[in-house]
Amino acid sequence: MIVTSINVNGVRAAVKQRSEENLGMLPWLERTDADVVALQEVRATHAQTLKALAPALEQGWHLAAAESATAGRNGVAVLSRVEPDAVRIGFGSDEFDASGRYLEADFGTLTVASLYLPSGDVGTERQDEKDRFRAQFGEYLTALGRRRREVVVCGDWNIGHTELDIKNWKGNVKNSGFLPEERAWMSSLIGDGRAFKDVVRELHPGVPGPYAWWSWRGKAFDNDAGWRIDLQIANNALARRAVRAHVERAQAYNLRWSDHAPVTVEYS
Repeated sequence: MIVTSINVNGVRAAVKQRSEENLGMLPWLERTDADVVALQEVRATHAQTLKALAPALEQGWHLAAAESATAGRNGVAVLSRVEPDAVRIGFGSDEFDASGRYLEADFGTLTVASLYLPSGDVGTERQDEKDRFRAQFGEYLTALGRRRREVVVCGDWNIGHTELDIKNWKGNVKNSGFLPEERAWMSSLIGDGRAFKDVVRELHPGVPGPYAWWSWRGKAFDNDAGWRIDLQIANNALARRAVRAHVERAQAYNLRWSDHAPVTVEYS
């Protein structure tokens, strides 16, 4: 089983980007060996998503999607080679289940989830929203990881867990995405004795990155000044089966079709 996670930064834009060079999202879907692809920040209605991905769906991909009640915002989805046995939107939150931030799809004994955790801004309502989401989702996630299923939660977590996960961590210690309380929250969910493992970090221990998001601005991509906020966290039943992981980084800045890169993990 090969699982990929990618924040597409708007699915309609992603399918248009690099289309002339045959390097955009649709050509990528034609080439990938992934069995399941978790998408974040789709930013489209279900009808718009179906239209944008029509060529891939005609080639056999199946789509499960959760759009946001707010037009043009958020949105998560799962593309798969086989149709899911079941799909669930949200995690039981009155506040967030209609926001297009979480979806689960079952394939036999495996659950693949796509998560788009809110970004924040210290001292603003956006940070308060992020904190509320963390509190509610953390409780749900701990219970999810202990179910008698194999579970992987893929997505854009908008938090760098450790100093190895951000190139310029010293410059971000007071910024949302690297706050002490956010990092402590990640530690409460991931690691030895916890319900989940960060499988990419487990397979790349003690090294910076591999980063999967770089700002469009400046020379961040060229200098690999990125963030590792796109994660696949698997419960212990599945994490032990992770054998390979890599970030599908574009060959050059002008060949990107999102500001994120696909994060791909192979499970035996």
